Amino acid sequence: MKRVFGAKKDKEPPPSLNDASDRINKRGETVDEKIKKLDVELARYKEQIKKTRPGPAQEAVKARAMRVLKQKRMYEGQRDMLYNQTFNLDQVAFASEGIKDAQQTMSALKSANKELKGMMKTVKIQDIDNLQDEMMDMMDISNEIQESLGRSYSVPDDIDEDELLGELDALEADMGQETEGAGVPSYLQPDAEPDLSEELNLPSAPSGHAVPSGRVNNQAVDEFGFPAVPNASLRN
Repeated sequence: MKRVFGAKKDKEPPPSLNDASDRINKRGETVDEKIKKLDVELARYKEQIKKTRPGPAQEAVKARAMRVLKQKRMYEGQRDMLYNQTFNLDQVAFASEGIKDAQQTMSALKSANKELKGMMKTVKIQDIDNLQDEMMDMMDISNEIQESLGRSYSVPDDIDEDELLGELDALEADMGQETEGAGVPSYLQPDAEPDLSEELNLPSAPSGHAVPSGRVNNQAVDEFGFPAVPNASLRN
């Protein structure tokens, strides 16, 4: 039967927006090239019209220029039509991409919503409140334990704090008096050294310098009682 009636041909997929836009852009480039060629030809005819004298020759050149100008106008109209088609295709492609982005956004939101609902089932507000209350109770117990461990041993409970403050003020006053009288507290002053000369009954040292016997009284002596050495003269 296929040999008699033939088999159905597979339908070609419709062209995409990008394919249609590329095809129109190529056509527009072809039309632009034709318009450039006509511009060159028109420029040549204008030069010929300027150089020729008025008459049949000039009229013939003008007729050719008018024909080229008409072709240029026709190509310009086709180019404008192609540009409008390209603009429409670009708008449709932009709208299509926007719808695809919206579909992906909705799909992502649905997936996130489903996942969030599953996570919210495992978390309850009451459990969070109970956990917070337990943490506060544990912190209070920890503070009580720290206070209990920080107590001092063998300290009587009936100590009067006002009496202790009075003793502290008296101690500070005593220390202030010692500082004002001697400049240094008594417990910081050095011990006095004993006078050994009184204990051993040693004779006192002479106050003047001894002059050796047999020497002239007017001889100069140094600070230790010995004859002074004369200054030597310096020679050049």
